[in-house]
Amino acid sequence: MTHGSEVDLPRGSLSGSVFEMETDAVPARTSARSTVVVTGAAGFIGSRLCEVLLEQGRVVRGIDALTDYYDRNIKVRNLEICKSHDRFTWFERDLAVDAIDDIVEGADAVVHLAAMPGLVRSWTDVASYSRCNVVGTASLLEAVARVAPVARVIHVSTSSVYGLEATGDETSSLKPSSPYGITKLAAEQLVAAYRDHFGLEAVVLRYFSVYGPRQRPDMAYNIFCRLLLEGAEIPLFGDGSAVRTNTYVDDCVAGTIGAMDRARSGETYNLGGGVAITVNEAIALLSEVSGRPAKVKRFEPRRGDQLVTVANFSKATREFGYQPSVAPVEGLAKQWEWHLAQTSSRS
Repeated sequence: MTHGSEVDLPRGSLSGSVFEMETDAVPARTSARSTVVVTGAAGFIGSRLCEVLLEQGRVVRGIDALTDYYDRNIKVRNLEICKSHDRFTWFERDLAVDAIDDIVEGADAVVHLAAMPGLVRSWTDVASYSRCNVVGTASLLEAVARVAPVARVIHVSTSSVYGLEATGDETSSLKPSSPYGITKLAAEQLVAAYRDHFGLEAVVLRYFSVYGPRQRPDMAYNIFCRLLLEGAEIPLFGDGSAVRTNTYVDDCVAGTIGAMDRARSGETYNLGGGVAITVNEAIALLSEVSGRPAKVKRFEPRRGDQLVTVANFSKATREFGYQPSVAPVEGLAKQWEWHLAQTSSRS
């Protein structure tokens, strides 16, 4: 059974979950970024990023507001490994309202993952999205400019800034089709303004949907896995032909660290997976790896949902060696295994 299709990928190699650069393609650069602030540290991607940074011997300061977007207890569990490290310090702060100078001061890098996610919910709560994604970003940039002006800022954005279709490179037109995408684009513009006016060293990363263990409970693959476990119907909005090059979480983390250490300041980079797959194919794959039949119930498409997102990450490969290694068949199997382990631990 064949799932997905290969897209044109830049050359590179990987070792484990962290990529290695081709020395003839990417100039070597050294990094003294030993103290890293991670916002959104209790989230799906943030917690895994913190773990890898700690494994590399870095000092990590994690910030998260633990909002009620989903169960707080899930986020607390995400941090269990990090909290066992003596080089990890945890702060429960809200970027939009709380003082953070004490956390940011002395940092070599700030990875800004904190945001209100989700296309659908953004239509009914524009104020919260503006507060978290725009005001929170501005407050963080103010703190960096004030007490850590030499720190490199890695601002995490999204393919949603491109609109209903995201298939080109970073110079493609920006036409976000939801309040979520609009607020994330506004945050990108804030980063550019602070870079230009205060001389901050900043890089923007546009993630293409990330999946894997700890994926947020509102995200598609998490929902599909849970419903397969329950033997319940899987809701499918549209005909299932929407195309994604989803990014496995360890590939995403590797690319983020690569950008932190080696990307050019002032640049924007796409980070995505290397295999295009439809929603129908993803459901079929999960059914195959789980050994459970998928019962699908179809609904009308939701407004703002992207139709095609195929990541062109050649710039990231060329400039700091990014190359995803985990294909959907492997990544979805790992996510399914994680769901099984979670179910077993609760029983």
